Amino acid sequence: MIRDDTDYRRAVEKLKRWAYAYYVLDNPEVPDEVYDRLYHQVLQWERDHPDRVDPTSPTQRIGGEPAREFKKVRHLTKMWSMEDVFNSVEMEEWLERVFKLAGRRDLLFYLEPKFDGASLNLIYEGGTLKSAATRGDGEVGEDVTQNARTIPSIPLEIGYTGLIEIRGEVVIPIEEFRKLNEERGERGESPFANPRNAAAGSLRQLDPRVTARRKLYFYPWGVGYNTLNYTSLYRLMEWIYTLGFRRPFKRALCKGFREIEELYNLFRKERENLPVMVDGMVVKVDEIPLHDLLGYTVKYPRWMVAYKFPAVEKMTRVLDILPQVGRTGVVTPVALLEPVEIEGVTVERATLHNYREIERKDLRIGDMVIVIRAGDVIPEITKVLKEFRRGDERPVEPPTHCPVCHQPLLDEGILIKCQNLSCPARVVNSIRYFASKEGLDIPGLGEATVQLLYEKGLVRDILDLFSLREEDLLELPGFKEKRARNLIEGIRQVRGRECWRFINALGIEHIGEVASKKLCDRFGISWYRVDPQEFLEIEGFGPEMVNSLKEFIQVNREKIEKLAEIVKPSEPEGGGERESPLKGKVVVLTGKMRLPRSAIKELLERAGARVSSSLSSRTDILFYGEEPGSKLERAKKLGVETLPERELWRLLGEGESRET
Repeated sequence: MIRDDTDYRRAVEKLKRWAYAYYVLDNPEVPDEVYDRLYHQVLQWERDHPDRVDPTSPTQRIGGEPAREFKKVRHLTKMWSMEDVFNSVEMEEWLERVFKLAGRRDLLFYLEPKFDGASLNLIYEGGTLKSAATRGDGEVGEDVTQNARTIPSIPLEIGYTGLIEIRGEVVIPIEEFRKLNEERGERGESPFANPRNAAAGSLRQLDPRVTARRKLYFYPWGVGYNTLNYTSLYRLMEWIYTLGFRRPFKRALCKGFREIEELYNLFRKERENLPVMVDGMVVKVDEIPLHDLLGYTVKYPRWMVAYKFPAVEKMTRVLDILPQVGRTGVVTPVALLEPVEIEGVTVERATLHNYREIERKDLRIGDMVIVIRAGDVIPEITKVLKEFRRGDERPVEPPTHCPVCHQPLLDEGILIKCQNLSCPARVVNSIRYFASKEGLDIPGLGEATVQLLYEKGLVRDILDLFSLREEDLLELPGFKEKRARNLIEGIRQVRGRECWRFINALGIEHIGEVASKKLCDRFGISWYRVDPQEFLEIEGFGPEMVNSLKEFIQVNREKIEKLAEIVKPSEPEGGGERESPLKGKVVVLTGKMRLPRSAIKELLERAGARVSSSLSSRTDILFYGEEPGSKLERAKKLGVETLPERELWRLLGEGESRET
């Protein structure tokens, strides 16, 4: 019985201890009924004394009022994606690249499971959980703080008062996933495709009370912004777990390929008995100071990789093969399958990539086939089981006319394309992407609205958006003066948007936000006028990206020019990448400067420099601000060039603009 504040505080601490044992250690100290009895006593006391409720009490995890929308939140440091390798050969090749970049082979690698869930970034300050955000585009995510607070394995307070980002994966147990889908089926709702989607969907509920009802776990796998002095990732994560977070089922330090391969095989054996989905093993360079030296590609850090488990295979029958038109006009064959369950997911469709592949595999409608599905990868047919043929299988003929607009298709060998720019399959998707948040962000131009505009003949092309009039919209169902006026104004406001947004909005295959920014930084708004071979000079741009750009520009040059004339995208600062005296230099920063370190780092990287957090004989320049500390003296001993902050701005071409 709780009689006063002292009893209440003791009861709350007891509940916290029991919850930690249950949700984090998987080692319950008391039966559920004992926990529930004390929980309800605490809850009743809090109802009677609302002004004295402990904000970290387990009762406060039930969720607050529903949100109207998710606000955007900028991460303190970027959340990178990870490169994947799928076999031992690719793993060895990755290791060799790391050894070459590091200039040595005596490296330790930190290994941990790759959980198949939804990534989450937690920010703690003063020992309290301040915010939680989804990965988003790596720089900006969605604020899901209220939902994260309902997950028992996310501490509301930690024993560290500094500002820190703790990153990890929100996962849902396989049994909970199946139960959730059964309940959704009973309510007539569509089931989640897989546990990862269920975890992401649960995390992104507008009503935190829905999230609270679902059994979710959070496993930390990394740290973003921090001021800690750890040099070993293994030791850093060990410290993170002591703050009250769940430990993975296995983690280790390894010296080279043989030890990595041995642990990988152990991970594979244990995955079948785990309560949550694990689709591989993450391999990271353990030495934190090396991370900046190894650097990053357009998408991935070079110091970590996901060593994926082999895909799970199942046998099923091909019922039909249908052509599907993508946003760029490429016609892709899709196999309709007899439904088969793979890792808790019902698979009914599989990609076949192109019609040459069908011919190469001698695949026929009615064949028995092997289907694989690995993690988030689209199911794929890997083998045709010809020994099961019954004699009534039908060969597949490549289409000669578009299945949507019925116009003749252009056969380029491997690729078959619909060249009709007015094809609904192309127009609707192209306009929708052009107007999306990833593109030029035109409010009110969702898929349903674009489809309506197309069906009514008001738009047959992206260019038609800029000819729309309010009086045209008022004739459409659901449009009144305010909605029509807002849409027209939203279209007008795209003028002057950033160059990279304009490129990204075009929906060029293999060219996303990061690549679009690099194109603009290098070539400015004249990016489509340069020799495509110059694209290869951009870090991270390979032949596939360059060929995609080259083809897109050849086919759509006139349209790009017309759109650029209307939108008038803003030239990036400096008019594109210039030759910089800092290009190729390894730079270290120390002391207090006039801008945040992250902002200076971005400016230096745009100038072609590589910014490292650690000083070594490989460092070219140390820039120092006020109160530089020991790094300045160490740099002088190493013979590293040392320059004051004003020289940094001069070399960046910023002049006095940064002086305050």
